Amino acid sequence: MTIQLILADDQPLVRAGLRMLIAQTPDIDVAGEAGTGTEAVQLTRDTSPDVVVMDIRMPGMDGIEATRLITAGTAPARVLMLTTFDDDDYVYGALRAGASGFLVKDMALDDILTAIRVVASGDAIIAPGVTRRLIGQFTDQPRPGHQPRELTGITDREREVLKLVGLGMSNAEIAAALHITAGTAKTHVARLLAKLDARDRVQLVITAYETGLVPATR
Repeated sequence: MTIQLILADDQPLVRAGLRMLIAQTPDIDVAGEAGTGTEAVQLTRDTSPDVVVMDIRMPGMDGIEATRLITAGTAPARVLMLTTFDDDDYVYGALRAGASGFLVKDMALDDILTAIRVVASGDAIIAPGVTRRLIGQFTDQPRPGHQPRELTGITDREREVLKLVGLGMSNAEIAAALHITAGTAKTHVARLLAKLDARDRVQLVITAYETGLVPATR
């Protein structure tokens, strides 16, 4: 099955580079390109792609608002954010808007393709070190007046698993930390997704921080 992709970035050279990379990949096809958030939203509605690779900073509607509108649609595409990392203040907002992961503009081309495939499969880019760094940079900054929301409806073991997901651990790492099998860890994560009505692991990370399981400053 071919992954249908939209490239949303206000830099034509970035879009051209990604298109050239993807042209050599038989399982991914560029269904369209957008230079603004508004164009990305409309193009997504018109073409119903599997994944939108979305820049965060674009003229007019930014990538965060575009992501919010796309993921709230009746047949939402999954969004993979594009960020320059060092000067981006909006990653937490992108997570809350429904983004399923991140790309960094200077990351290896093979990693970009892997990220697209992972997101298209229904998972999220949360375990790799780059994502830990992104999440860490923004969640390490305390939010004034923030009060942790209450976490209910999960077991003590699921609470432990949620905390480790919030720390960016993979299923294998969770299994090792809790002395359980990787299959059991995967089952716990699946139950958390269902009980907390989360789209993917990224939203579980948000929940771990918002409920205070993982402190906002470490």
